[in-house]
Parts: sequence; structure tokens; C-alpha cells
Amino acid sequence: MKKNQGFTLIELIMVVVILGVLSAVALPRFADLGSDARIASLKGLAGSMKSASGIVHAKWLAEGASSDAASVSMEGGNVLTTATGYPDAVEKGITLAAGIDTTNDYPVSTADGYNKNGAVTFKLKDDCEVLYDASKSPPEVSFVITGC
Repeated sequence: MKKNQGFTLIELIMVVVILGVLSAVALPRFADLGSDARIASLKGLAGSMKSASGIVHAKWLAEGASSDAASVSMEGGNVLTTATGYPDAVEKGITLAAGIDTTNDYPVSTADGYNKNGAVTFKLKDDCEVLYDASKSPPEVSFVITGC
């Protein structure tokens, strides 16, 4: 008696159908990973600005906490500070303190620019941005991710 080996045509068709259904369900989930990457990048930038702001403020306090001190000496140059010792919302302020590359990575929003009401916005695209507000003490860092 001869024993059959292999799969029947029906079994092969069922496997193809099941794989097709699984790929149709899974593909949309993984199709737009760029948005997740931009959101993660903005959250990383916000964390970097908060950390840099805290470090500059700590150095300002360690140096005597003088409200007339206009800058704090950090690696990379002097960071301009507000009256409360946090990095100012200018290029030589938070941008220098956090090491933000405004040329290639996080351009400054041309609509807001630097120092508008003590704040600066770093924008990846429309409604995908981080705002550093130095008018508050401690500075407020917020982000908008609706358009990422």
C-alpha cells in the first residue's frame, strides 16, 4: 500500500488565503512609521531642552545666582540666561545649551523666530513642533504632535 505525501490543493489555497488576510490586516499598522519616528524625535528634543535647562540653571546657582549674570559658561560656549538663570530663548541660549542643530534637524519656525515673547519654536512640519517658553520660571517645554 502506497502512502500519499504532501499537501492537497485545497490546503495550499487555504494557507494562501489566510496569509493574504493577515497581511491585509497587518500592513496598515506598519505602513506609517514615519509619524511615530517624528513624534519620538520631538519628545526627545523636549527632554533634551528640559535637561539642558536644568543643568544651566544648576550651574547658574552654583556660580552665585546673580540676577545680573547674563550668561553661564558651558562646554561649547557661553549660554545666555534669563534673570532667573535658565537658558534664554535665543540661539546662544537654549539652542546652544541643548546642542540643537537648527540647520539640519530642527529648524526654528520662521513665523515665530527667536525671542518672540521669550519663546522659540522648533518645527519639523506643520503642527509638529516643540515650543520652549523662557518667559516662565522654570521654562515651559511643550510640543504639538497633531500634524506629525
